[in-house]
Amino acid sequence: MRQLLTTLSDYLRLDAITMILLLALGVYLTVRTRFFQVFRIPFIVKNTLGTLLAEDKDKPGKSISPFQAVTTALAGTMGVGNIAGVATALVSGGPGAVFWMWVSAFFGMATKYAEIFLAVRFRRKDGGGRYIGGPMYYMRDGLGRGKMAVIFSLLCVLCSFGIGNMTQVNSVSTAAQSAFSVPLWLSGLAVMICVALVVFGGVKRIARITELVIPFISVLYICFAGAFLFMHRALIGTAFSQIVTNAFGVDKAVGGVLGYTVSQAMRLGLSRGVFTNEAGLGSAPIAHAAADAKSPAHQGVWGIFEVFLDTIVVCTITALVLLTAGGGVLWQSGLDGAQLTSAAFESAFGVLGERFIALSIVFFAIPSMLGWCYYGESAVGFLSKGRKSAVNLYRFVFCLCIVAGAVGELKLVWAVSDVLNAAMAIPNIIAIFLLRREIKTP
Repeated sequence: MRQLLTTLSDYLRLDAITMILLLALGVYLTVRTRFFQVFRIPFIVKNTLGTLLAEDKDKPGKSISPFQAVTTALAGTMGVGNIAGVATALVSGGPGAVFWMWVSAFFGMATKYAEIFLAVRFRRKDGGGRYIGGPMYYMRDGLGRGKMAVIFSLLCVLCSFGIGNMTQVNSVSTAAQSAFSVPLWLSGLAVMICVALVVFGGVKRIARITELVIPFISVLYICFAGAFLFMHRALIGTAFSQIVTNAFGVDKAVGGVLGYTVSQAMRLGLSRGVFTNEAGLGSAPIAHAAADAKSPAHQGVWGIFEVFLDTIVVCTITALVLLTAGGGVLWQSGLDGAQLTSAAFESAFGVLGERFIALSIVFFAIPSMLGWCYYGESAVGFLSKGRKSAVNLYRFVFCLCIVAGAVGELKLVWAVSDVLNAAMAIPNIIAIFLLRREIKTP
């Protein structure tokens, strides 16, 4: 299966096509908005972090708050991509992949602002008075392309089983097995029960869980990684140097006998950047559309904040940890994914570090799965015209697939996710470009 997916991907070049389109769209939107993510930083901070104290996150109503929409979207992005995804990009693409993750994030900020703006602009209310929206709605109602909306929705459903399910639980099960000797299937079963208890409660219950878990685990992870980097502060400068030189092929031997090239670093960095921040993928706008937002622009700036926190902050911290661990050579040890990140923290904190990463993966992965289940069920709701039976069937199948993902092979799981991610992004990229005149900045 892995060979088939790899051959299909190589033949169609979906990943390369998607990365080029995403980068081109991000550059175009950055120029069109006059570098909004750079020159309007005060406005962005004021309308994101500046609103947290004033916002009543528990106010009654059928819609979720802007903050809950952000934490739900962050639940979909702040998953194992920040821990396992960065490690996979580093091992496969060299330190230069981190630089291209930064490039992906910078231009991805403009893309994510645009797709959230459009999602709020073209959203509607369902029969229960709740806001619903996302790319399928601005494709159908903004462009009048119903078939494109259906294709995107189908791909979103399929993608939810890959990036939003199998990759997450696979990292949880392998980390739990390594740190606590828990069988893979048992971890999958436990995660399935936790997810099922929440997702059958709808978006309000998902939002309540994510707004509690995501800020807590993000701050805790940053603090723990910060302590690690303080212990290895002498190597941080070398790590940054490796990232920049390898990105442009100045030091092609830095990866050892494999001799990483610029194209490998670029491809892995851009693809893993999209995997972590999901800019242009079309998933996060589904959560943001459900928010009781002041305006499309005010909700859109939360997308810029998401990408910055996810990739520029958390992914960079993880990359620096990996590049400084073990005297700066641990990342070349042959380990990959969550096992490499776990070994890095274990090298500094012993068994405590290994167990901390295992627990971090659990607390990152489960909210991510909750967020992606909501994306998938929203797409199913669109396809079935809101039939509750279809949504419940999707939730049931989503939960069953958790156990399969827990015992699956890591490389196969990532291969499935890469193909699905690329396919899902293409119709969204086209729709954003065609609706570019609808996108406004304050």
